[in-house]
Amino acid sequence: MKNNEQLSDEPSEFIFGRHPAINALKSDQEINKVFIQDGLKNELIGEIIKLAKKRGLVIQMVPKSKLERLAPRENHQGVVLAVSAFDYASIDDLFAKAQEKDEQPFFLILDNINDPHNLGSIMRTADAVGAHGIIIPKRRSVGLTGVVAKTSTGAIEHVPVARVTNLVNTVKELKDRGLWVFGTDMNGTDYRHFDAKGPVGIIIGNEGKGISPLLKKAVDEMLTIPMVGHVQSLNASVAASLLMYQAFSSRHPLN
Repeated sequence: MKNNEQLSDEPSEFIFGRHPAINALKSDQEINKVFIQDGLKNELIGEIIKLAKKRGLVIQMVPKSKLERLAPRENHQGVVLAVSAFDYASIDDLFAKAQEKDEQPFFLILDNINDPHNLGSIMRTADAVGAHGIIIPKRRSVGLTGVVAKTSTGAIEHVPVARVTNLVNTVKELKDRGLWVFGTDMNGTDYRHFDAKGPVGIIIGNEGKGISPLLKKAVDEMLTIPMVGHVQSLNASVAASLLMYQAFSSRHPLN
């Protein structure tokens, strides 16, 4: 969601909602201004004001109508932060995060995910399972926005996202650097056999079209999620969650 009001010389995005605001204020995210709805008083609002004052930020009490202009059609809960546009990581940053944890790399590769709620949900699960980062394309894909930040409930501050020009070339690079890359398809190995102990990347396809044909040709193995019901497809974030937790189970087996 781009800022239509000039707050500074820097491009801005908005974070909205009380818990996302608290997570952003506790992080290193650069924040330009804090907007709070007039007359709201509760424990979380008090914490937001305290954190904002501690960082020396400008706090502006505004009518609800102002917040609705900043975050249209969203549940802002009386709080909107104007922040500098979210920073993207590099592929090297993702590898560095795995190295810092002394773990084998574990990346999510998202092939043209268009729904910001799906991206936010995927980020939330990626943080929960200890994934080292997410890779998205620069074109025909949702980026890091206020809606993504809110849906991620703070995970956007902890899961690096790299944005690349060409996913096919990036997958080839990842394979050259030792990753085994898995795709998702109706025909493939049952995901319950998926062993992610080594360096792995999982590709999640577009909500409607799945993984693009060229990208399918670049993967090492296809995984499928068996279904016995009448609906033979899953939401992208649900499919991603199942695969991530199968990876988590193999990387962190029960004693």
